[in-house]
Amino acid sequence: MTNQRARKRFGQNFLHDKGVIQRILESIGPGHDEHFVEIGPGRGAITEHLAKQSGKLDVIEIDRELAAELREAQWVIEADVKIHMADALNFDFASLSDVGSSMRLAGNLPYNISTPLLFHLLDFHNLFSDIHVMLQKEVVQRMTASPGTKSYGRLTVALAARCQVEKLFNIGSGAFSPAPKVESSFARLIPMTKPLVSESEQTAFDAVLREAFGKRRKQLANALQTLLSTDAIEAAGIDPLVRAETLPVTAFVALGQQLQKQSSG
Repeated sequence: MTNQRARKRFGQNFLHDKGVIQRILESIGPGHDEHFVEIGPGRGAITEHLAKQSGKLDVIEIDRELAAELREAQWVIEADVKIHMADALNFDFASLSDVGSSMRLAGNLPYNISTPLLFHLLDFHNLFSDIHVMLQKEVVQRMTASPGTKSYGRLTVALAARCQVEKLFNIGSGAFSPAPKVESSFARLIPMTKPLVSESEQTAFDAVLREAFGKRRKQLANALQTLLSTDAIEAAGIDPLVRAETLPVTAFVALGQQLQKQSSG
């Protein structure tokens, strides 16, 4: 592909380090009969290998020029690849799914939208057998944080209730062009076959997380006062005087269930 300049408004940083590319592909381990979805293919550093090593590949690219160049690549023409010129933040991933079979997702998520994009992907977590993503190192620290730490927050809990999350390795800024001002990390998410939160409980669970971590320095009784009374928090088996950042994922599941019971009752 031509050496198109990265566009700042799309948060583009193109991966070019062959050693890093190989390590990413070894971590993913694409199979010839598998259906892959890739977000943010850039110049196709990973895309070309996925096209050649998987059975089917759908690519989501917001940049019109990059999407056009990808469509003209010989390896795209020869493989079962479909380029979707779209914004991944609004994309309906269910539209790519074949009934009865799961997909695998890979992506170099733009740093400027990585957190909202992860929340968007959570809406479709049941469609994927695994998700491999490259993100800002700080975001992966938040994804894998433990209760009581500075990085622990809404994203941590929302993911942990639905996926097993693992940081695989860090990637230096020199692996990209242009080099970002931050380090990156590569992570794997494996959606649970039985999430801690059922489909009917998700709205209440997410509402609890928004309120609890929106006022993370307040005691839980104050942070959740618009949703749950002190008695209701205690009924969920939680101390209303603690702060959200100290609670394990299971506590938020119990609070979400309490809110769901209250709403349906």
